[in-house]
Amino acid sequence: MRELTTYVLIPLTIIGAINWGLIGIFGFDLVAFIFGPATIASAIVYSIIGIAALVWVILMIIDKSKSRRDD
Repeated sequence: MRELTTYVLIPLTIIGAINWGLIGIFGFDLVAFIFGPATIASAIVYSIIGIAALVWVILMIIDKSKSRRDD
C-alpha cells in the first residue's frame, strides 16, 4: 500500500496542487493548456487527480486509526 501512496497518489496530488496554485495566482490552468479547455482528456486528468487525492486522504485516515489502535 505504501508503494501506491508514494509512487502514484502523492505525485498526482502534488500535480493537482500545483495546477490549482497556478490557477489561483496567475489564472493559468496547466491541464487545460496541455489538453485543451473543456475536453474529454482534461476531464479525465482532473478526475484521476481528484480520485487520487481522495484515496490518499482515506488511506491516511485508515492509517491514523490503525496507529491509534496499536498504541
